Amino acid sequence: MSKEEKALPENEVVERLGRELPHWRYENGWIRRRYKTHSWKGTLMVINTVGHLAEAAWHHPDIAASYAWVEVKLMTHTAKGITDKDFDLAKKIEEVVGWRPGKEGGPLEGTPETDQRFAYIKYD
Repeated sequence: MSKEEKALPENEVVERLGRELPHWRYENGWIRRRYKTHSWKGTLMVINTVGHLAEAAWHHPDIAASYAWVEVKLMTHTAKGITDKDFDLAKKIEEVVGWRPGKEGGPLEGTPETDQRFAYIKYD
């Protein structure tokens, strides 16, 4: 397992969120992000993506969900606060969940924006 990690001061957490993860917020000791989805299908896809990334990183978020949203909460329990580990996982979650291949060009076109049957996440 990894070395003991030290919790970051609250002011540093807030400042880094504004700079590095503008869609995330600090509240009640957690960094959090709510992803809006179009349906239960999209909600499950986000949950599974976050679950895969968290398992691979061996760092586990709290997740709350409903039909059209998923909230991800991160805190390093052993440090009793927010650490670099939380920021790194949040960045990876943001990168993967927010990936829009159609915006990059190339052969991966992304889901059709004109047909809402295929929509699964509401991008910021």
